[in-house]
Amino acid sequence: MAKSPFDLNALEGQQKMIKATKELGAVAIESAQSINQINQQAAQELAALVQKRVAELIKTQDPKSAFDYVHAEVLQDAAKEVTQYHQKLLKVLNQGNKELAEIAESMIEESKADLIHFVNDATNNAPKDSQAYVSVFKTSFNTALQNFDLIRAGMADSFSQFEKSVENVSKATNSPVAGKKTS
Repeated sequence: MAKSPFDLNALEGQQKMIKATKELGAVAIESAQSINQINQQAAQELAALVQKRVAELIKTQDPKSAFDYVHAEVLQDAAKEVTQYHQKLLKVLNQGNKELAEIAESMIEESKADLIHFVNDATNNAPKDSQAYVSVFKTSFNTALQNFDLIRAGMADSFSQFEKSVENVSKATNSPVAGKKTS
């Protein structure tokens, strides 16, 4: 019993989905590892900074000078550290977002090409007296292609909105309030 080409196409499609899933997983793991490294580095830097600041505070005898020191030095350094940490995280998230967008775009293009190939095979091998059915089939196919374009547009919009959110958060953390000195 011979296998039909449609079964082979299904197997190939499943293999493509497995490959795409592995690629998506790799991007997620890579992003998580990068974020973990950033967190470890930030924790080490914070521990060293706190130790240094506490040692300096212990040397201070006057409560007012200790308050001034904490206000002028410690809080500004903390704001800088938080901003740098945040920028590193946003960079990782942006890169991961771009990679995911590329994978999704590739999957959509492959699916579209597979669908076009399937329809061409089906319509080229249609019986001679089936023009009405072929016409309905091609109309359905054109609708499916439009859906691919809608999916692509929705995906692009989703990734664009994510990037705008990241930019807005980045702008908020770089506001001039974090860097102002008060006396």
